[in-house]
Amino acid sequence: MPKLVNRLIVALVVIGAGALSLVFAPSQTRVAAQQPTGSIPTVTGTPTGMIVRVNLDLEIVNVYSGPSSYLYPSVGVLLVGQEVPALGISEDENWIQVYYPGVPGSVAWVYGPYVTIIKTGRLPRIPAPSTPTPLSTPTIDPTLAAAFIDPVTPTRLPTFTPPPALVVPTFLPNLDSGNRVPAGLLIIALGFIGGFGALISFLRGR
Repeated sequence: MPKLVNRLIVALVVIGAGALSLVFAPSQTRVAAQQPTGSIPTVTGTPTGMIVRVNLDLEIVNVYSGPSSYLYPSVGVLLVGQEVPALGISEDENWIQVYYPGVPGSVAWVYGPYVTIIKTGRLPRIPAPSTPTPLSTPTIDPTLAAAFIDPVTPTRLPTFTPPPALVVPTFLPNLDSGNRVPAGLLIIALGFIGGFGALISFLRGR
């Protein structure tokens, strides 16, 4: 029985100590969770303006670094029906500068008749950029070139000998023609004599 009393006393002491600790414990200040501050990034696109679209009758269109397919190299392609923003027009109004990422300046030039303007507007005139300088100037070794060229031996031109003078025959008038009997008259006379002789022979025969 005394052991049971001792256990109850110990339990009461422990419970009382716990209650006192809760009463006299320092109050804790609740701190609300702070939301992180900062700027939310915004996605920006290319400036809106005129839009051009590759004509549907073309499968692929080359774009160049300048408004010429001879003076500037090709930097990429546009596919059929692809739409790109137009930034300007060349001074001769034949080429259109378009937004083309992945190349220096993100611009390229496309030939105007290959595209159709689907969002109208007024394009500024943009001067052509400087033409690229070739990395090296090709030179030809004259000794090597001479090895593949057949030498041409000069020959004298044939001499021209003029032909002899052309002799044109001339006919002199016949001065003795007035004293001669015409050949036609002589034939008629002989025919008449022959016919007369044949008539005489016929009459004798009868």
